[in-house]
Amino acid sequence: MLNFIWIFFFLGAFLTAACKLLLFGDQAVFSQLMAAMFSLSKTAFEISLGLGGVLSLWMGVMKIGEHSGFIALLTRGLNPLFSRLMPEIPAGHPALGAMTMNIAANMLGLDNAATPMGIKAMQDMQTLNPHPDKASNPQILFLVLNTSSITLFPVTIFAYRAQLGAANPTDVFIPILIATYMSTLTGLLAVAAVQKINLLDKVVLAYLGGLTAAVAGLLAYFSALDQPAMLAQSALVSHVILFSLVIAFIAAAAYQRLDAYQLFIEGARQGFQTAVGIIPYLVAMLVAFGVFRASGALELLTGGIGFCVDLLHLDKRFIDGLPTALLKPFSGSGARAMMIDTMQTHGADSFAGRLASVVQGSTETTFYVLAVYFGAVKIQQIRHAATCGMLADLGGIVSAIFVTYWFFG
Repeated sequence: MLNFIWIFFFLGAFLTAACKLLLFGDQAVFSQLMAAMFSLSKTAFEISLGLGGVLSLWMGVMKIGEHSGFIALLTRGLNPLFSRLMPEIPAGHPALGAMTMNIAANMLGLDNAATPMGIKAMQDMQTLNPHPDKASNPQILFLVLNTSSITLFPVTIFAYRAQLGAANPTDVFIPILIATYMSTLTGLLAVAAVQKINLLDKVVLAYLGGLTAAVAGLLAYFSALDQPAMLAQSALVSHVILFSLVIAFIAAAAYQRLDAYQLFIEGARQGFQTAVGIIPYLVAMLVAFGVFRASGALELLTGGIGFCVDLLHLDKRFIDGLPTALLKPFSGSGARAMMIDTMQTHGADSFAGRLASVVQGSTETTFYVLAVYFGAVKIQQIRHAATCGMLADLGGIVSAIFVTYWFFG
């Protein structure tokens, strides 16, 4: 899929530029394409290297959190919920432990730890699957929850916003939390409707009710404020929560007599390696989308969407954030490049830049997760997994648009 998208950007740029040259005599268009290629390849390299310091900081903090027992704490907290949502899995089965550890790692933004745990959970569930080539109900529910799971600590988004000059890189934290909650709720309701899961079970209701009450409390609090106060309070709450988490991680490590400094260094080293490792991917996608924009193809595409929006008499500022939304279900690196391009073009603190950030944090990459997790256990018939995953994506993206208008409109 990513190969198709990458080729589409280049071919679309070439065809649009050729039409502009042959039909309208625009002799500058191909020089603009070449200028975009060279400038954006340099930009991608500079962003990746500049990201090294910020990413090293947060990866170091998360490494402390990982070893100080917060994943184990979240795992114990989530176990009762998963045992109710997936009654096909016997109590005490290893799949439940791997599953809750995966979701807990995703909630803390520990992508490197989450993927191996997710694959192990799929493998453990496969031992209970009576039809090994067909996805079981628990496997589908787990995948949808995984692709839409709530991220409490969207570290990389904060890092990119800081690198691209945002005044308050974490001011999108509360909007992301609301959007990703709506994504998860949409995915859960979709799967529950198909699989006839009893969401009225008292344990399930307690979890969903508690989470919904927390989000509703945020909504009620911020809805009572005017926009300047809302932005100020959102930034304050975000900063307090995030720094409190950092202190909690360090305090837990100190209490357990762990070497927090050394853990930080280990995580920071991984963060720098991650920043260097994304250079080829960022160059590939930023250059491809850059020539697509420079050719005028993006303007034609967004112009068509804008025309339809005008017919409905709607605010069309959200259109500039749509590239991230459209790519998010298919490619994580592609969506990340679109987010960066949007922040570069319009500004990190622009409406479009903030919308792209909230969209990026609202869901995971459905088709990538589907391919990796189901591919690991050689499942060929995915049943309703993709449909429910896409519904979760749609719920997250629509919520991201609404909440961005609410906070930053």
